[in-house]
Amino acid sequence: MSRAAEVGPALHVLTLTAFFPSDQNEVSGCFVAEPIERLKEFGVDSTVIAVSPIYYPRKQPSLLATADWVRYPQVPGNLGLSSAGKLLYARLLGRVRKLHGVKPIDVIHAHGALPCGHASALLSRHLGIPFVVTVHGLDVFNTCFHGGTPAKWRRKESIAVYQAARIVICISEKVQQILRDGMRVGVRSAVVYNGTDAELFSPGPVDVVPPGKEILIVGNLIASKGQELALRAIGRMGTLFPQLRCQIIGEGPDHARLEALASKLGLGQRVRFLGRQSRAAVADAMRACSVFVLPSRNEGLGCVYLEAMACGKPVIACRGQGIDEIIKHGRNGWLIPVDGLDELEQGLSTLLQSTDVSSRMGTAARETILNGLNLLDQAQRLANIYRQAIA
Repeated sequence: MSRAAEVGPALHVLTLTAFFPSDQNEVSGCFVAEPIERLKEFGVDSTVIAVSPIYYPRKQPSLLATADWVRYPQVPGNLGLSSAGKLLYARLLGRVRKLHGVKPIDVIHAHGALPCGHASALLSRHLGIPFVVTVHGLDVFNTCFHGGTPAKWRRKESIAVYQAARIVICISEKVQQILRDGMRVGVRSAVVYNGTDAELFSPGPVDVVPPGKEILIVGNLIASKGQELALRAIGRMGTLFPQLRCQIIGEGPDHARLEALASKLGLGQRVRFLGRQSRAAVADAMRACSVFVLPSRNEGLGCVYLEAMACGKPVIACRGQGIDEIIKHGRNGWLIPVDGLDELEQGLSTLLQSTDVSSRMGTAARETILNGLNLLDQAQRLANIYRQAIA
């Protein structure tokens, strides 16, 4: 008997998301796209509508992730976010009504309260379809970590979305706690950790030992990700590890500043900025590195940590982020305080000096992913939530 037959009647889920792979960027929104194929094993058929404001370049579906891309009007930037859900709803109503008439939708799954959750709440009210919403980061109420009237508007709309949703899905307990602390009334919520493709992200052959020592950093080049802290730690370790190299994958507004810092620290020949890379290239880089590090200050969970762990690599992350629910310090990874330069240097030194420690930690990291944090685990939890939402 198939898993789909075991879990109950088939469901049709409409996924509404602003994050999804496209012809321009196959990496963006992969954390939304990758579990969708596995949902079929639990009797869930998905239709994806990926949305983008009209002031962004037109996007086309990626060959690797099927979606119907829809553009909608929005006042540019965060200023227009509080009203974007209504405009998106108006743009989608006819399309979703037609889809629902041809192939009835059981549940709408919105990713993010604004604009997709707001639009989903309005679609739910109009068409009588229950909806759930996933919160993907620590900015649960879309204040963008700032005050002012626009932030109050975004917070108000976000709260209304969470109150209307059948279930609010949080990617970590830390995100769930922020949600509960910020709501005026109780809200039905559940934690579903992101899953990892443990086949794509897997260890390399045991008889292949990467030459030298190499640190890998993967993430958007923005201040909150902590690449600067990593560069400063590497700069301190030049005498102890004269052959140490670092690769940085990602793009963003801090690229020039980080390159300038690397040069100032005398790391110009030891640090390579690789820009955006494909999923396969990221997996290859993770397999080849000695240590993965991302001392992020603002991380709801962090898929890249899980991917590096799946590759059997020791991972260094910060306490107080969602990932510290997964990493047990000294066992399957290494945790440091936010902005803990001394602690980061100590962690890197320990893991780079001791092959036994890093190998043992990497093996434990891989086991952690295989025992509850792969894509099939995530898909099963999502399928259960969809069925709870219509019960």
